[in-house]
Amino acid sequence: MHGPTRRFDPAAHRWMDRAWTGRPLAGGVVYELHVGTFTEAGTFDAAVTRLDHLVSLGVSFVELLPVNGFNGTHNWGYDGVAWYAVHEGYGGPAGYQRFVDACHQRGLAVIQDVVYNHLGPSGNYLPEFFPVFSEGGANTWGDSVNLSGPHSDEVRRYVIDNALMWLRDMHVDGLRLDAVHALVDERATHVLEELAAEVDALSVTEGRPLTLIAESDLNDPRMVTPRAAGGLGLTAQWSDDFHHSLHAVLTGEGQGYYRDFAEGGLAGLAKVLTGAFFHDGAWSSFRKRHHGRPVDTDRLPGWKFLAYLQDHDQIGNRATGDRISAALSPGLLAVGATITLTSPFTPMLFMGEEWGAGTPWQFFTSHPEPELGKATAEGRIGEFAEHGWDAAEVPDPQDPETFTRSKLDWSELEQRPHADLLALHTALLALRRARPELVDADLSRVQVDWDDADRWLVVHRGSLRVVANLSGEPREVDLDRPVTDVLLATGELPEVDGETVTLPAESAAVLATR
Repeated sequence: MHGPTRRFDPAAHRWMDRAWTGRPLAGGVVYELHVGTFTEAGTFDAAVTRLDHLVSLGVSFVELLPVNGFNGTHNWGYDGVAWYAVHEGYGGPAGYQRFVDACHQRGLAVIQDVVYNHLGPSGNYLPEFFPVFSEGGANTWGDSVNLSGPHSDEVRRYVIDNALMWLRDMHVDGLRLDAVHALVDERATHVLEELAAEVDALSVTEGRPLTLIAESDLNDPRMVTPRAAGGLGLTAQWSDDFHHSLHAVLTGEGQGYYRDFAEGGLAGLAKVLTGAFFHDGAWSSFRKRHHGRPVDTDRLPGWKFLAYLQDHDQIGNRATGDRISAALSPGLLAVGATITLTSPFTPMLFMGEEWGAGTPWQFFTSHPEPELGKATAEGRIGEFAEHGWDAAEVPDPQDPETFTRSKLDWSELEQRPHADLLALHTALLALRRARPELVDADLSRVQVDWDDADRWLVVHRGSLRVVANLSGEPREVDLDRPVTDVLLATGELPEVDGETVTLPAESAAVLATR
């Protein structure tokens, strides 16, 4: 940050959430949003006016993309340089506290996305005052943080104290830890294990659950295995394998890292629905090596893995920032939502997904330095050119219109087919709350039947059967037990005859059986 700083007293806020006892992640539903594009105004106070929508939708956790200080006016947030500050354009730290307070008063927990693997390229003065901070090599995004080299004790303390600040001073209920695979730590006790221990201690002091969710590319279940069992002790982690499997099956895309998932087909999706990871020691053609390790489904519950049809990365890191709603029919969108929200995992939605938002979510920056802005734009174009995208289609991240185009259009909620998809998401989340089978996180009890040729899938959730037809024709599916009720259908009601159900094209249903 090239400007002056100011002091802020976090204790000055008069909190109205004294009755708030927090929420456990198990059984919850996460909603990911970017403050700057969630509303037209792009502030915390404006976001508060939309919280009742999230309550009526049925989510329980609001996850904010990074809000710490960065140089410029708008940014995804992952180029932050002032970890202990809150971006003034959103409303600063006081606005942040008002937002968290408002969430708690509505029964919504707050998860804050934090980035500890690097600092942004613009306005980063921390190494000037703290030279040892970035003496940890480099990663994709810049200089790595010095977590295990000389004088790294102080660096680790800086990281952990920042995490505790959000949870304690800002009353946040959890943190999403960005790209933890980029944290280079050669110590016997990894910084994530140390962080988990201190957060657990703070949870006892605060008297409410505190959650740590990792974004990890390692496919290593030890990330979320309790420390007493030899793991790092984090609460949960994102499952990109779930996204990639479902995305490939629905869209047919098979380029880049989608290749293995496309080739795996419905069998691959079934593998993920029962074991969280597709690459569980299997060959990864994208990495050109074997990758991952199996999840012990007898020891780790499904809620420790977040499942999503979309997230900020999987939309924003496409060349044009197009949402999956731009590629799929309303029927297949509904099928994808049904599979995600009835899965044994913790579901996550990306803002606007619940109504199939027509607005893109593109990669945008506002670096004040012309040379940095130019390098960012050229690098973005070059990256996609390598993957076969037309350079002319890639938006300039420095163009203010790229940011403006990415703002949600809330008027879409009243229009069809957006209103229909919103009603389906609301019904699915209500059903998830009403039926214990859908929050049963025992992966060893999940069974999946499928037919790649006819493109249908059946997921066994206790006495319930989630049946999906991904084909363009009606499909007759024989179940293992008689159907007693159709609890939910994404379109026309399926025909039921004892143990046989006939689903319309591109539709899904949740069935009760005996």
